[in-house]
Amino acid sequence: MAQVVSVCISEKKGTKKHPVAEISLRPHHGIVGDAHAGDWHRQVSLLANESVDRMRKEGLTLAAGDFAENILTEGITLRTLPVGTVLRAGEVRLEVTQIGKECHNDCEIRRMTGMCVMPTDGIFAVVLNEGVIRPGDQIEVESI
Repeated sequence: MAQVVSVCISEKKGTKKHPVAEISLRPHHGIVGDAHAGDWHRQVSLLANESVDRMRKEGLTLAAGDFAENILTEGITLRTLPVGTVLRAGEVRLEVTQIGKECHNDCEIRRMTGMCVMPTDGIFAVVLNEGVIRPGDQIEVESI
């Protein structure tokens, strides 16, 4: 069973995200209290813990939110999901809008290791219904 490992926010753009007990999500907005919220196609970022583990094998000590992901998952291969996939995480439905993201030139992880997982493994989504997501919630593909 796939699940949410951690949920994270950042109050200011350009900073790492930090874990919180839960996130509240709204359509046409994203995550309440997150600096990247807004009515655009990247309201929520998701990354698989398995992808972070690949970077940990490079000798890095990484915590939830270090890749600026809002939702860290386990047991679901996010990077293979096509745009348009609908996910259910807890009580919230999310629609995948983008796969991957170019790293910023000042990406600390890329400078240290020569690689980063966000360009290939991170995904972005919009919120389809209001609700809350917490660590431990199940996450599953609802439709592709």
